Amino acid sequence: MRPIILSTLHGYGRADLARDVVAGVTVAMVALPLSLAIAIASGAPPATGLVTAIIGGFMISLLGGSKVQIGGPTGAFIVVVFSVIAIHGYDGLVIATLMAGLILLAAGWLRVGSLIEYIPEAVINGFTIGIAIIIATSQLGDFLGLDTGKVPADFLEKIPVLWAARDTLSVPSVVVALATLVLIVALRRAFPRFPGLIVAVGLTSAAVALTDAPVDTIASRFGALPDRLPMPALPDISLDRIVALIPSALLIAFLAGVESLLSAMVADRMTGERHRPNAEVLAQGW
Repeated sequence: MRPIILSTLHGYGRADLARDVVAGVTVAMVALPLSLAIAIASGAPPATGLVTAIIGGFMISLLGGSKVQIGGPTGAFIVVVFSVIAIHGYDGLVIATLMAGLILLAAGWLRVGSLIEYIPEAVINGFTIGIAIIIATSQLGDFLGLDTGKVPADFLEKIPVLWAARDTLSVPSVVVALATLVLIVALRRAFPRFPGLIVAVGLTSAAVALTDAPVDTIASRFGALPDRLPMPALPDISLDRIVALIPSALLIAFLAGVESLLSAMVADRMTGERHRPNAEVLAQGW
């Protein structure tokens, strides 16, 4: 259950650091808009997605059991978080998440993470494809520049709303989005080790700024992002709220644990490494 970083640091050199810096910047540039979008789709303030990506990403990388696992907001949680906020408010989400963290810590210490080895191959494939579809549809409105108003978190409810807003399609938004997508794919195929994500996002963002294209930016839509982390604050916790939030906490804990371990298994197959499942579950809990 030891964090894998303790093993990784042995023999770690400048070449490793240089590669990891490039990888870190690439991940940050992807995580910034994605974490904001997931927070918005979940019914939470945009800045909370950014704070979650920073704190969660740091803790999971520091304490986790995978060398390449990235922690932070994910598309799979949109429906769960949206429903908890709608029923119990944002304070209820914070309490449920704290409870889920304790459940995951207990699961890690009981070595429940080792059970992931018994999950069928079809489940892993279905999970990976499902997460990709959820993330893609959560970004489809912005990709097309649609004026949808508030979009439901549920996948089946989201599609009709996007279709109903088809007349508001923004050609400049589509052009910028497609150009970014094509650049990412082309650069990755032509130069696999080159940080194509950074170049693609940088070039198209610069093009929008220089041409003053009518495309929404993070600042124009949501205002300035916070320039520092907020001070931690606990909501009012009572026995009645804890009892009411037990189902939500169990669902959050289960989804966080399973999603993390399944994605770690996918990463293992891509890298040839082997993650430590119980350390990963403990990192999610912390």
